[in-house]
Amino acid sequence: MNKKDQLLETTQYIKSKGFESPEIGIVLGTGLGKLINEIDIIKEIPYSDIPHFPQATVEFHSGKLIYGTIENKKVIVMSGRFHLYEGYNPWQVTYGIRTMHSLGIKKLLISNAAGAINLNYKKGDLMLLEDHINLQGSSPLAFANVGEFGDQFADMLEPYSKNLNTQMKAIASTYDLVLHEGTYVGVLGPQLETRAEYRMLGLMGADAVGMSTVPEVIVAKHLKLETVAVSVLTDECDPDNLQPVNIAEIIAIAGEAEPKMILLFKELIKTI
Repeated sequence: MNKKDQLLETTQYIKSKGFESPEIGIVLGTGLGKLINEIDIIKEIPYSDIPHFPQATVEFHSGKLIYGTIENKKVIVMSGRFHLYEGYNPWQVTYGIRTMHSLGIKKLLISNAAGAINLNYKKGDLMLLEDHINLQGSSPLAFANVGEFGDQFADMLEPYSKNLNTQMKAIASTYDLVLHEGTYVGVLGPQLETRAEYRMLGLMGADAVGMSTVPEVIVAKHLKLETVAVSVLTDECDPDNLQPVNIAEIIAIAGEAEPKMILLFKELIKTI
């Protein structure tokens, strides 16, 4: 079965389960999991039940697609995302974005956890993505017949919506929240960077580094979805004072930043 027919079958199945006319798609990365508690859930489907959807790994055993309302807007939420470092290919990593688009979303909100390369940024801060650098070694648009889904040579002048970013910054200002704006660099992972690699990324102009988001945003741009993305900065990547990775601390910092992220997302959804 070709990609177009796969996507059609996936979409028809989800619609048959009651997902009707969603306006906004949300990808829940680290630091936004509890947004689910703010949603009036109408229906949820485990990824494992959806035809052609990537099968969740152990990390995402509870991966599911959620449909409901928040701030009187109909939303679809991906609770659990897929990464290239898990062995998925770029089509699989971005299949959820294509699915949500096929179901009718017009805007996409993304969250992730990232390391701060800009040493003016601190653990627990939030960063609004203004641009990105793709160092993942692949493109989710590099497949035969991509033209059936949109322009083959997608314009990446404005991958992140200036309009939505402006609204997000205004919300942060209203609530006196620290919200940096910068460039995210997407790397393959799963290993973290060496000191030399952090120096290189800093010289390239990156403010934060992570292992997700970039493929999703490329596909969103290809599909002409207005997109906004926010990183929780969970560690400081200072090559001259690098410390061993402490996963427990990273998770704790993401948890502390979560209420700020939820506030930003809820207030943005209210205005769009």
